[in-house]
Amino acid sequence: MFSKRVLTAIIGIPATIYIIQYGQWLFFATIALLAVASWHEFCTMLRVKKTKLAYYPGFFGILLLLGCAWLGNPDETMGVLFITILLLLGKMVIGHKNFSVQEAVYSIFGIGYIGLAFSYLILLRSLQLTHPYPTLWGSLSAGIVYLWLPFIGTWANDTAAFLVGSRWGKQKLCPAISPGKTVEGALGGLVGSVAALAGIGSLVFGIPVLHTALIGCLVGVAAPVGDLAESAFKRFCGVKDSGSLLPGHGGVLDRFDSIMFTAPLVYYYIQLFLI
Repeated sequence: MFSKRVLTAIIGIPATIYIIQYGQWLFFATIALLAVASWHEFCTMLRVKKTKLAYYPGFFGILLLLGCAWLGNPDETMGVLFITILLLLGKMVIGHKNFSVQEAVYSIFGIGYIGLAFSYLILLRSLQLTHPYPTLWGSLSAGIVYLWLPFIGTWANDTAAFLVGSRWGKQKLCPAISPGKTVEGALGGLVGSVAALAGIGSLVFGIPVLHTALIGCLVGVAAPVGDLAESAFKRFCGVKDSGSLLPGHGGVLDRFDSIMFTAPLVYYYIQLFLI
C-alpha cells in the first residue's frame, strides 16, 4: 500500500507538469493559492507563540505582489510592498493596544518573504525569448524551460542529500536547527543539483552546460539554506510541520521552502547571463 508521501507525489508531479506547461491563468491561480496557503500556515505557526498577525491585509498584500509579477512591472512591486509596510506601521501606531510592534514586524516579514518568493516563480514562467528552446519533447518556450531549473535542481538536491546523508552522513551540519542533516548529505545534495542540471539542462533543454552547472551550484547551496531557514522558524514556533495540506509532506511551506530560495537566484542568473 502506498504511503501518503508517495501518493501525494504520484498526484502532484503530473499536476505540476501540466500546470507549468499550460501556464497562463491556471499557473497564476495555482501560485496564488500556494502563496496564500503559505501565508495561512505562517500566521498559524505564529499563533503558537501568541502572536496574531495582520491576517487579511497579508492576503491582499501577497496577491497584489503576485499580480505585479504577472504584469511584469518591478516599480509596481516596490510600490505595493512599500505601501503595505506603511499601512501596517500605521495600524501599529493607531491600534497599538491590539497590534504590537512584534506583530507588525512579523507581518511585514511574512508578506515580503512569501509574496516576493512566489513572485519569482511567476517571473520565471513569464520569461520569453524570440525563439523557443528545441528540446527532446519538441519546442518549449523559454519560460517553461527556465522554470524547470529550480524545480529539477531542488528535487535532485533533496534526493541526493537524503541518499548520501543516510548512507555516509556523520558530521552534523546544523544540529541546533535540524539534527538529521549532515555535512556529507549537503555535499551530496550539491553534487546532485549540479549533475542533474548539467545533464538535463544541456542534454534535454539545450542550455550550455557551463550555465546549467553554475546554476546547479547556486541551487545546491541555496536549497539547504532555504530548508534550514524554515526549520529554524518552525523550531522557534515549536511546531513539527508548517501545516498538513500535503499528506506525507506537511504544509506548503515545508514543500516549497527550498524553491522559495532557489527560484530568485535562478531568475537573476538567467537575467544576467542567458537573456
